[in-house]
Amino acid sequence: MSEAESGCTEPRTAVTEAEVEALVHGICFKTGPPRTLGVEVEWFIHELRTPQSPLSPERLAAVYTALRTLPLRSALTVEPGGQLELSSPPAASLMECVGTVSADLDAVRAVLAADGLRLVGIGHDPWHPPRRFLREKRYDAMETVLDRTGPAGRHMMCASASVQVCLDAGHEEPGPLGHGRRWWLAHQLGAVLVAAFANSPLVGREPTGWLSTRQLLWLEIGPGRAGAPPLDGDPRSAWARHVLDAPVMCVRREDGPWDVPDGLTFREWTRGGAPRPPTRDDLDYHLTTLFPPVRPRGHLEFRMIDAQPGDDGWIVPLAVTAALFDDPQAAETAYRVVKPLAERALSLPAPHNPLWIEAARSGLADPDLYEAAVTCFDAAIEALPRLGATPGVTAAVAAYHDRYVRKGRCPADDLLDRLRGPEPSPSRLRPTGSTDSTGSTGKTPSAHGKDIRT
Repeated sequence: MSEAESGCTEPRTAVTEAEVEALVHGICFKTGPPRTLGVEVEWFIHELRTPQSPLSPERLAAVYTALRTLPLRSALTVEPGGQLELSSPPAASLMECVGTVSADLDAVRAVLAADGLRLVGIGHDPWHPPRRFLREKRYDAMETVLDRTGPAGRHMMCASASVQVCLDAGHEEPGPLGHGRRWWLAHQLGAVLVAAFANSPLVGREPTGWLSTRQLLWLEIGPGRAGAPPLDGDPRSAWARHVLDAPVMCVRREDGPWDVPDGLTFREWTRGGAPRPPTRDDLDYHLTTLFPPVRPRGHLEFRMIDAQPGDDGWIVPLAVTAALFDDPQAAETAYRVVKPLAERALSLPAPHNPLWIEAARSGLADPDLYEAAVTCFDAAIEALPRLGATPGVTAAVAAYHDRYVRKGRCPADDLLDRLRGPEPSPSRLRPTGSTDSTGSTGKTPSAHGKDIRT
């Protein structure tokens, strides 16, 4: 969501349909041994003591002015609704990634705390309606396009937040770390990650009936903008077709407002050439306007995980995902576990299939997703030391497993329990311990009650 607004000043050379397909083949899956990883963490900025109180745009702008003076290693960007995002540089190990982002978050939190503010990790803002903070041509166009399908687009742009894990595409050859296997696994295991880390059950302080309302928003936005391609062929070819057949969000202009066509696909644009022929720069920009649950950008970007509670809660999905994809033994276990689940997808692309829909609605209350999550977390916990994870990170994943996964719960259940009062849902066990409305215990720095950096 936080792609930089690209200019239109470079010399224009029109690209053909065949050139587009070749370019997508070449740039979106760069294969080789999985060696690097990264994470993009999104947060809401709320009042420290009264998170229900909205921040004025002026105050939020002043906060970002101060934050941009920090010497961060991660890229700091702003989402359309004012959410903060930190994107790590590619890291050579899990712990390098954790250390870099943790240090940057410490610096960010110190600036915010001095102004009576805090970062809140939750998949959808439970209190505030969507309100756009950024006024840029990109987001003007995006709002216009997404409004055509209803209010979900504005909620996604301005009131949602996620943890996005970035992993290498994998080897060219087959096997547990091959790019074809990883691409397939990402779309099947993705439903398990949605269920295990669901953390967005409220909108306007009321339950939506979905544990991951953020995932519901992507469903409602539709498959052209927010769907995956079919998985029944070569990943590069399938993604290239999807890119060509996806609707163009906007045709940028150097001067004046951008055109926002209705239903024009990139394939049709290359064939028709109106209102002007598309260029390589237009293709690059078009790729940033597609939001599938797994986006190939040379690496694989996992976009399905809700933002997590606690200062360091984001580390748990990062560690679990890295272990299940980059450790060969854990990857093989995950593949075997989710293979039966794939039948429930009915060969329909994610997230618009029954498996993903049930994951977002019911989480680990679904027996199949529950069994898969338990086995995958066990495999991840066993694999993390092999990836160089510290005992603290491994213990944090184990604590999350015990508190949530083994009990068929997710952080969304904590939010719903607090809303319902002292009696937990009869179908779920209430974990011990109490947290505030964001899932944080108030201790520093912690995720689910544990310091997990060491």
